[in-house]
Parts: sequence; structure tokens; C-alpha cells
Amino acid sequence: MPRADVRGARENESMTTDATTLPRALRPFSSGQYRLLVAALAASLLSAGAWLVASVWQVVELGGSPIDLSYVAVGSSLGLVLAVLIGGVAADRIPQRRILIVVEIVRGLAFAAAAVLAATGVIEVWHIALLSFVLGLADGFFYPAYSAWLPAILPAGQLLAANGIEGVLRPAVMQAAGPALASLLIAVQAPWLAFAAVAVLQVVAAIVLAVMRTTPVRRDLDEVKVHPVRQSFIDLRDGFAYLLRTRWLFATLVFSIILVFLIMGPIEVLLPFAVKDQTGGGAGAFALALGAFGLGGAVGSLTVASLRLPRRYLTLMILAWGVGCVPLAIIGLTSWLWVMVIALFIVGVLFDGAQVVWGTLLQRRVPPSMLGRVSSLDFFVSLALMPISMAVAGPVGEAIGLAPAFLIAGLVPPFLAFATLALARLKDDELAHPLDGHADVDAVTGAEAAAGFEAPADERHPVAERHPVAERHPVAEPHPLAERHPPAEPSRRVDPEPG
Repeated sequence: MPRADVRGARENESMTTDATTLPRALRPFSSGQYRLLVAALAASLLSAGAWLVASVWQVVELGGSPIDLSYVAVGSSLGLVLAVLIGGVAADRIPQRRILIVVEIVRGLAFAAAAVLAATGVIEVWHIALLSFVLGLADGFFYPAYSAWLPAILPAGQLLAANGIEGVLRPAVMQAAGPALASLLIAVQAPWLAFAAVAVLQVVAAIVLAVMRTTPVRRDLDEVKVHPVRQSFIDLRDGFAYLLRTRWLFATLVFSIILVFLIMGPIEVLLPFAVKDQTGGGAGAFALALGAFGLGGAVGSLTVASLRLPRRYLTLMILAWGVGCVPLAIIGLTSWLWVMVIALFIVGVLFDGAQVVWGTLLQRRVPPSMLGRVSSLDFFVSLALMPISMAVAGPVGEAIGLAPAFLIAGLVPPFLAFATLALARLKDDELAHPLDGHADVDAVTGAEAAAGFEAPADERHPVAERHPVAERHPVAEPHPLAERHPPAEPSRRVDPEPG
């Protein structure tokens, strides 16, 4: 193992020992690198949340309609869908820290451009749609890089807690603090001030990432070197092949793509008009509604992060997403803002709690050298219909009304969830591959797996067979008391340096 990897593994060992004194949900904070990553993530999420409200209200101030808002939403989701596959390949080839720094710089420039256009009074709806498209492209590189980098910073036992922390930050900062900041700045001056503020936040995020260390890119040790362009297509092919042959992954993403089509249009496009037309609220009321969704997400994420992974993790995750949509049916029927707030809070609890499980599931069961591509495919497949959902939400809302649109978004997903569980037989898969408390005898986790030198955790695939190091590290069946002694993970062993 290279000297840098030995040093990283030793740091992980000491980090895990110190982490045992912290509550389960806070153990990732024992790593200084993770603390820096969280600080950068928080600044980035705060700017994204403020942009959400500021851009929407800029469209409203320009006299825009739901169809105009659909154009803006389509720009963001279309950029994400177009870039996320390339972003996944890049995340498995380029140090993820460098990708994230470039992303934050691009986002900062986009926000600064919006501030200048709005402050000079020349901004139009198509400007906002174009900038949203650029931000979507940046997000397409951000998500795979972040997902692939996290297991290289933390040991496997802390990934659930780390995903829970992200699950708390995303709703609390992006969906609560960000909209609140934007509404305050809009009330003080105008949307241009909010745009300028989020541009500054992006500078902060880029500086924090620049302070962090670069980790090695995790690749198969014996892969054949070919031209980079050809290798990119090979990487995409391998990623799609893995998706199609992995039943739990394929079934969940099919469920997700239909779910996103049903609910994202109403939430992103119709919710501002439901708040405005049914309750008479303005930017503050819309921010409050988003804040309730964010607070619920924080509660759900923190709760899941404080617990062990559930034994029936696939079943509970799918049901939480499906049943969690039911409160959306109420939004189109009420004229009381507090009812909308409670409904969105419940949706946030169930959605983000399940998302913590999903993020951990990918990081635990997907080969480390393929995690960037699989994360990008996750976003691509599950969000492929998002632009269509955004595009049709405005016209459908005007044609059938807000109430029927939200009824469809709330009542169809539960039936979709039960059908997915029954047809894909996910119960058999989750019982065959436990992730916590009843460790699979084939599981390989720890610093070497995170660095890409061990076989993937919890599941054997043809990809894993190309990792010769795994053959040299047989894993014994864990003792029942192993959960009480986290440092005793078999994969903490570090090979001596060659030569």
C-alpha cells in the first residue's frame, strides 16, 4: 500500500477510537477533514436554499406565471440530468476535492451574474432559467463527487451517521435557513441582495475545500489503460450494467423515477402558487412552508442517524417514501397556512429519514471504485423525468386546478410503493444482505475498502472479483459482542509497504 494510504488508514484507526466517546450521530465529527467538509457543505446548501426563494420571487416580481416558473425549474433539472452521468465518471477518475472546488466557483459566478442583472434592472425570466441551467450542470458534478468522497474520509461504521448529518443540514440549512435568509434580504432590499449574499457564501465554500487534503482516486488495481474518451464510455457501460443486474438498485430507481414524476412538479412549481392563492401569503409564507419541510427533514434524518440501520431497510425506505407523500394531498384542499406547514413537516420527516438509509445503502453495498458512477446513475435515472414533471406541472395545474394536482401527487405513490415491494421481492434481498447488527460473513468494510483496495462491502459482484487484495484478507464471522467494540473491525489491518 502506498505510504499516503498507510498514513490515512492509521488516522482512521485513531479517529474511530476517539469517536466511541461520542453519541452515534456525532461520531463523524471526530475527523478534522469531515468537519471542514461539513462547513463547506453548509455554506453551499445555505446559498442553494436562498437561491430557491430569491429566484422564485424574482420571477413573481417580473409578473411571471406558473408556466414561467416551470421554465426556470426545467432549466435546473435539465442541467442536472445532462451533466450527472459525466459527473459520475469524473468522480471515479478525478480527485473529488478538485471537482467540488470547481463546482463551488462556477456556482458563485452564476449567483454573482444574477445579482448584477437584478441590481441593474435588466434581468428577465430567461436569464433566471439560463442561470438555473448552469447551476443544474454544476450540481450534476457535485452530488457524485461528494457521495464518492465521503467513504474515503470516514470508516464504514460512521457512514449512516454522516448521511444523517447531511440529512439534517440539507433540510435545516437549504430548506429552512436558506429560504429564511432570502426572504429577509428580499424584505430589506430586493432579490438582487439575496443573489449577492449567496455568491459570497460560495466563495466561503471554495476556500474551505481548498484547505482540505486530496484523497487518492479509488480505482480497480488491475484495470487496463485505454484512451480517456474510450474509458469514459467503458465506465458508463459498466455502471449501467451494474445497475441492471443489481435487483435492489434497479427496482428502487424504477420506483424513484415514477415517484419524482408524480411529486416534483407540484412541489417545485405549484406550491408557491398554492401558498399565494389559497392562503394569501407572500415570500415569508412560502419560506415558512419550505422551512417546515426542512425542519421535518432534519428531525427525520437525525432520528435515523442516531439509530442502527433497520433490519428491513429496503422495505421501510420504500414505504417511507410512498406513504410520506399522502400529506401532499391536503395542500391543494386547504386555505390555512398552518395546515400546509404540518403536512410538509410530515413529508420531510419520512422523506429525509428514508434518504439517509438510501445514501448509506449505496456506500455500503456498491463497489468503492464504482460509487461515483452509481451515485450519478442514481440521480440520472431517478431524476430523468423531473424536467418533464416541471414542464407539465404548470399547464396541468392551470387546466385541472391545484387541488386535483396535489391529490394525484399524494395518493398515487403509496400504491406504487406496495407494488414495488411485491414485484421486486425486496424482502428476500434485504434479509440476505443485512447491513447492521447481523453482519454478513462476506462483508468487507473499513479503511482499505474506503480507499478502494478491498472488495466492496456486503455484496459480491463480478466487479469485486477483480480486487486481488480481497483474496488476501479473509473476513471471519463477527462475534455477537463485536458491536460493543467498534475498533475490532477486521479490515482495519494495513498491509506493510511493498519493498
